[in-house]
Amino acid sequence: MMRLARLASVFVAFSLLPRTAAAQGVSGPSTDSARIHAVVVQLFDAMRARDTAVIRSLFVPNASMQSLRDTAVVFDRVDGWVTSIARAPQGVLLDERIGAPTIQIDGPLATVWVEYWFFVGPRFSHCGVDAFQLLQGAGRWRIFSIVDTRRTAGCGEPPGR
Repeated sequence: MMRLARLASVFVAFSLLPRTAAAQGVSGPSTDSARIHAVVVQLFDAMRARDTAVIRSLFVPNASMQSLRDTAVVFDRVDGWVTSIARAPQGVLLDERIGAPTIQIDGPLATVWVEYWFFVGPRFSHCGVDAFQLLQGAGRWRIFSIVDTRRTAGCGEPPGR
């Protein structure tokens, strides 16, 4: 009985580990995963600061953006999204809060899957999942695709700020 309890506790401990070890590149999970996560965090920090130069620097040229709405896919250009951030009313904080990401890496390709909650000022707007695709080149990770879902119900509690 004690052996079964010990096995169960080991299983629970392993199931709580971050799921970042799958398909890791040469430099290892901690280094690349941290660098990849930092790109996503930097993107939303730059959005809150309306720093369009930093936002653009995090993408490869011709990166794509898609939003899944019901059963339709809405395509957007990164330039259009960046312009909308720059044109948002002054003094209104655009705040996308993200949960704990799942990061998978295979050589120069990384995928980040992360829940988010989006606020316009203090008002909750929507939530969903962001799925980022990143490419490693010239010693850095950059985004080449973002796909998101959007909903207003069933969102759960956002992480604090």
